[in-house]
Amino acid sequence: MKEHIPLEEGDFYFSEEGYKVFTEQYLLKRGYCCESGCRHCPYGYSAKTNMRR
Repeated sequence: MKEHIPLEEGDFYFSEEGYKVFTEQYLLKRGYCCESGCRHCPYGYSAKTNMRR
């Protein structure tokens, strides 16, 4: 089971469409790439190429 990481200020924001967007700060705390093409992915994953940079 994956560890629950409590959200802190600066971990996310809401897009104009109302979606929760996780920041690089949160994704680094999470500690791994989910390969979903996150907007602020610090691990270099690209959903277009299905590869990490």
